[in-house]
Amino acid sequence: MLKVMSFNLRYGLADDRENAWSHRRALALARIRTFDPDLLGLQECLDNDQAEFITTGLPDYQFLGIQRGGEGESAIEMAPLLFRAARFKLVRHGCFWLSDAPGTPGSRGWDGDFPRTATWATLVHLPSARPLVILNTHLDYQPRALQESARMLSGWARQTGATHPLVITGDFNAGKDSPVHRALTTEAGLVDTHRRIHPDCDEITYHGYGQAPDAGPLDWILASKHFTVVDATIDRWHEGPLFPSDHYPLTATLDWKPEPPRS
Repeated sequence: MLKVMSFNLRYGLADDRENAWSHRRALALARIRTFDPDLLGLQECLDNDQAEFITTGLPDYQFLGIQRGGEGESAIEMAPLLFRAARFKLVRHGCFWLSDAPGTPGSRGWDGDFPRTATWATLVHLPSARPLVILNTHLDYQPRALQESARMLSGWARQTGATHPLVITGDFNAGKDSPVHRALTTEAGLVDTHRRIHPDCDEITYHGYGQAPDAGPLDWILASKHFTVVDATIDRWHEGPLFPSDHYPLTATLDWKPEPPRS
């Protein structure tokens, strides 16, 4: 079994008053620890005391994150991925930018407001001795950036999924009826884990600290057909008016399908 979580933390410098990072960071870490994922994709994690708090609180995980670059205080924002060090061997890892110059750090794609990254790692799952690739990302919300980013990720997923089992986590800034979702599911052949378990369920993940209940299912966990989706949940836990983030964490439990016989 593989337990996967995607969680937009909300960047730590945001002026969120009663829901400022200093007030809710223990709750955010507690939600991660409660699910206890094997694979974790985070979004809006700043490469400062926010990332330090997460890595200190999760000492049994390996953290892979790259600053997205650009200008201003948001340049240190990351979309990092983490994996449980005792259960995986890291084979290789990398990062590319969602732009016309994917190898150029800080490059901003199309009409996007910010540079956006995709961080990936090839791992060996030690209990099963099977390899997999995980990618974590956070798409821009501008229309052309969404469209072109989806096209880039779909091509990457088709190529990578042809040789490796694949898991993608992220905040996609788009709904399930969007061209972005179609590009990564219908076109790239990935399975939307939450839709697989809850085809008719309310899938709201962004909630704006309880103030935007109809914002939509922006956060997804996608998996290749090498896996069976055992369970998927949206963690709506909060402590009164205090929320772990302005997004609910999304979780999925996957099981390996039997390997095809060798010819």
